[in-house]
Amino acid sequence: MVQTVFKLFSLIGFILKPLTIIQTKGSAQVSKIQGLKGRRVWDSRGCPTVEVDVILENGVRGRAIAPAGASRGAREALDLRDGGDSLRGKDVQTALNGIQTRIAPALIGINAQDQRGVDVAILALDNSELKEQLGGNATVAASLAVLHAAAADNGIPLWRHIANYFQSTPSIPLPEIQIFGGGAHAGRRVDIQDFMIMVPGATSFDEVMEITSEVYFAAGDLMKRKGRLAGVADEGGWWPVFDSNEEALETLVAAIKLAGEQPGERVVISLDIAASEFGKNGQYRLALEDRAMDSGQLIDMLGRWIDDYFIASIEDPVGEDDPEAMQEFQRRYGDQVQVVGDDYLVTNANLVKTAARENACNALLVKVNQAGTVTEAVDAFHAASEAGWQSIVSARSGETEDASISHLSTGLGSGQLKVGSFTRSERMVKWNECLRIQDEEDAPQFVGGLPLKNTWWGKKI
Repeated sequence: MVQTVFKLFSLIGFILKPLTIIQTKGSAQVSKIQGLKGRRVWDSRGCPTVEVDVILENGVRGRAIAPAGASRGAREALDLRDGGDSLRGKDVQTALNGIQTRIAPALIGINAQDQRGVDVAILALDNSELKEQLGGNATVAASLAVLHAAAADNGIPLWRHIANYFQSTPSIPLPEIQIFGGGAHAGRRVDIQDFMIMVPGATSFDEVMEITSEVYFAAGDLMKRKGRLAGVADEGGWWPVFDSNEEALETLVAAIKLAGEQPGERVVISLDIAASEFGKNGQYRLALEDRAMDSGQLIDMLGRWIDDYFIASIEDPVGEDDPEAMQEFQRRYGDQVQVVGDDYLVTNANLVKTAARENACNALLVKVNQAGTVTEAVDAFHAASEAGWQSIVSARSGETEDASISHLSTGLGSGQLKVGSFTRSERMVKWNECLRIQDEEDAPQFVGGLPLKNTWWGKKI
């Protein structure tokens, strides 16, 4: 299994910069790992998670924290939790023990500049398909921490180290920002998981932030006027107090207009359907509307939304166990919208290649902890690029102050970044990190605009 996985490792890069320790320039030739230290920290939902410090022989350090998802694909790397009654079974002492007794001894003496070698050594310790033995939370934190240490040792920003190591062309990404949270992120108050906007008409990352701020608070004002303002969901988007999924879309369009924008000009809508959360074996149930439908009916409904609203991107439109429906959705709408595979692809290079052959998607969501190591995530990104797809580097619903993915998206030149909403510090730290990168002397260019056919521009509602 390990050998199969690493056949996919063809020049790939994924980088992060959680709370990387910035230190003076070290030795780029021989930067051996001296030790690892794992600790329990807490994520944005108040759940335990894993943080790892990596220390090099010359004293340089790197740090990373594992995120955790609420909506999880069946084939993604598993977090290792202790179970039992303590902390609702979510403690991570077993994962931390694995870091100290297995991962640390295996990595001591390895050159931190050899990210692929580091990840090969980690994967050799766990021959289970989904990293059940060590836990994806332990492997991803260790892998990312080494990446941070290597960047600090070279005396360069994490995004630059990623671009150099994986031989990619860096760029500042276009954000995809949640306005209403739903699905598993909001007690399933509405069926659709994310109602988001993108601003492909913006000329800078800062301009995206300004426009998004106006739309976000306009949406809150509209809900307040209707007496439906009820706080925020897991990722900081407004809590969805709606009578139907379409009402959320209508309110989002109204918020864009209230913010002084014309939908379809600078601002477009993006959706994460997360259909696996409410469907199985080609049968789906919209709980909010008490409505059952099959794959064809779900595809027809989403097609009407594409016709009626300014939608540029749809993630996981059908279930991960419904490949024929995914292919049908791509066939019908792939030239109009970005068809993104998340649960369907779980940041897996083999699954990306299969989906490309079957014409089942045209974009990949990249989540490092779905894969379990940096190199595996970058392999999936490269497989998507080779297929001519777009990629979106993404956070998880359980997040921390770690801003690694801002650097990963920039360093790989992924073009798009999804970290949640416009409030809550575990989200804003990632947006703000992009603003800082934008101000650096050798900053890469901002990527505005989506490389899709413009059939969704200028439609009337």
